[in-house]
Amino acid sequence: MKKGLGILFALWVFWASPLQAARVVVLYPAASSVLYALGVSPEEVVGVTRHEKIYTRATKVGSHLRPNLELVRALKPDLVIVGSKKAFPEEAARHLGLPVFRYDPRTVREILVKVLELGQRLGREKRAQALVQELSGKLRALKPVSPPVRVIYEVSAEPLKVAGAKSIVNDVIRLAGGVNLIQAPRKHVLLSPEKVLALAPEVYLYQVGPMNPHPLPPEKRPYFRGLRSRLVQVEELRYARPGLEVFSAVLELNGLFLKVRAGR
Repeated sequence: MKKGLGILFALWVFWASPLQAARVVVLYPAASSVLYALGVSPEEVVGVTRHEKIYTRATKVGSHLRPNLELVRALKPDLVIVGSKKAFPEEAARHLGLPVFRYDPRTVREILVKVLELGQRLGREKRAQALVQELSGKLRALKPVSPPVRVIYEVSAEPLKVAGAKSIVNDVIRLAGGVNLIQAPRKHVLLSPEKVLALAPEVYLYQVGPMNPHPLPPEKRPYFRGLRSRLVQVEELRYARPGLEVFSAVLELNGLFLKVRAGR
């Protein structure tokens, strides 16, 4: 009996222990900035999606929505980092048969939680704690904006989609001192130009990136002729992805909102 308990305890220690020499596959590129900040080297990241911007030398294993699971297994990773359950369902995680870490923060502060969790999994707890302190300092530097600036955030121009309440953009706007006028409980919401005009946002943010590669500037769109908002182009990968870049995006947006309230 004692021997059996000893074996169970040894197995628990093995599985609960952090990874000291990690072989990591990243199936959600937003997590790569966290790994890089934690000191994870290019040699440790053995597999990535084709949209990877940081660990570009790693083996490409497809997209985050359609990864090649056989290729992932062949890389023999200690940990596979995936995104939301919509992008990588639980069934796929079970079928993979490898340790999986789900990186899907919906708010800026949830990113801090994930940093600590990843630090623990990778044996980099102290580095993770220091990183969280640094990022928290950026949030403490935010200045209050009163009243909040009314905002609409364009996700794509054709069709016209905007960020809803479940997008991390909603939290970025809130922390920066604004209010997202679209509070539908979804990440992305189809919206008519007429509705945008009726809501009359003070600031209209439109992203440029994979989901909105070459948008016609709003001021050149005939249907927005009556829009009196301040029009601001932003980078999708900084504002609408839960990577570490979002912290500087919040500070940048806070500065913009302060200018709006100052009439500049």
